[in-house]
Amino acid sequence: MKFFIVFLVVPAIAASRTAVQAQAHGTPHEHRAKHDTAFVEMQRRGQNAMGVDQSTSAHTFEALAYGGRIVLQAAPADTAAVARIRAHFRVIASAFARGDFAIPGFVHAGEVPGTRVMKARRRAIRFLVSDLPLGAEMRITTQDQRALRGIRDFLAFQRREHHADGK
Repeated sequence: MKFFIVFLVVPAIAASRTAVQAQAHGTPHEHRAKHDTAFVEMQRRGQNAMGVDQSTSAHTFEALAYGGRIVLQAAPADTAAVARIRAHFRVIASAFARGDFAIPGFVHAGEVPGTRVMKARRRAIRFLVSDLPLGAEMRITTQDQRALRGIRDFLAFQRREHHADGK
């Protein structure tokens, strides 16, 4: 009889603990919905800032030994988007070189990790833009170790937030 009572009580305690955790943190579905809403809003702000539909373009954020690179490419048939991507990359490369990271701050609705360091170390960083067949890439290069950490923090955050390719 004692075994039977323990058998019923343990699952009941576990179930009530799960219910309390769900109330405190939301269900996995609610958490995903909040995250999806934040992602959709970020994509909207990105489209406003870049002039390119974020759902039909592809970002890559790669950390490299000397810094990293950002790639943005449009759908093959969208030549207007390709032109806007190339123009956008030239604008942000110039802004970043001045220590101005307002555009990523706008897109992500707050300060982006790594940008304080990149701003402070901007004289040790180069931002080089090249056209690609479907968009552009920006190589971010430095030999300064503090700047390199900032660049890597920036790229890792971007990769995570945009659900993008890269390493």
